[in-house]
Amino acid sequence: MSKALVFPGQGAQSIGMGRDLAQAYPAAKAVFDEVDEALGQSLSSLIWEGDAAELTLTANAQPALMATSLAAMRALEAEGFAVTDAAFVAGHSLGEYSALAAAGALSVADTARLLRIRGEAMQTAVPVGMGAMAALLGLDFATATEVASEAAQGEICQAANDNDPAQVVVSGHKAAVERAVELAKARGAKRAVMLPVSAPFHCALMQPAAEAMAEALAGVTIAAPAVPVVANVRAEAVSDPDTIRALLVEQVTGSVRWRESVIWMLAQGVDTFWEVGAGKALSGMIKRIERGANLAAVGTPADIAALKG
Repeated sequence: MSKALVFPGQGAQSIGMGRDLAQAYPAAKAVFDEVDEALGQSLSSLIWEGDAAELTLTANAQPALMATSLAAMRALEAEGFAVTDAAFVAGHSLGEYSALAAAGALSVADTARLLRIRGEAMQTAVPVGMGAMAALLGLDFATATEVASEAAQGEICQAANDNDPAQVVVSGHKAAVERAVELAKARGAKRAVMLPVSAPFHCALMQPAAEAMAEALAGVTIAAPAVPVVANVRAEAVSDPDTIRALLVEQVTGSVRWRESVIWMLAQGVDTFWEVGAGKALSGMIKRIERGANLAAVGTPADIAALKG
């Protein structure tokens, strides 16, 4: 059995996530304490008993989801599971930072600060109301890409997330994305829906955020990860710290090649995926990519108990 650890992205957040891990495992509680200290605020209070709308703000959701994933990782380690038991780690968008922290390439404190900067930079890169994202369901990536380029009409419209064989998210100028929704329906999409997001992530409109991340990442130490990280923009494993740094910058404006990343891991012999952190969104995507994959969500003490069997 060859295993990969995968780390969720934005949208998986919920009030209360990680609290039972922190109560059951001192090492998990220490992660939340470290993130609170790094950010100079009690993010853990917001995560556990705060306002859902405030938690959903990009600048909060990104470090919060990372903290929850790392708390789950520390709980796994406390039970004798090591990151080096996995062949690869990977994460969806911000989850790539969680994967890097889990593999020891980034410190938890640096990751929290980077994600706060990333969240704020992505939020402010485009004036509110100018950009949008939409999920195109039931179209393959090639067709969705054609739809995006046809919808652009001189504006930005890009395939931002290639999630699974039947779900591609497009991102760009609001009017262009709205045109893509109509074109997708005409091309036979089962559904095409505008997403309730605050900014058009993973497209060329995010260039100011990419520049902010280049500056932030330049001042941070990145070590070689204990296991290779499958990078979103490459859909293959990387371990070189300078390459990781460059790809994290590229990732802000580049596509999240999740479907290809999973296919690449499967081709390397991975048959088991543990989703470490909040929710089960990635497990759903992986199941649609490979029905036969073994999946486990690792977000609560009960999940970890089940893995111990």
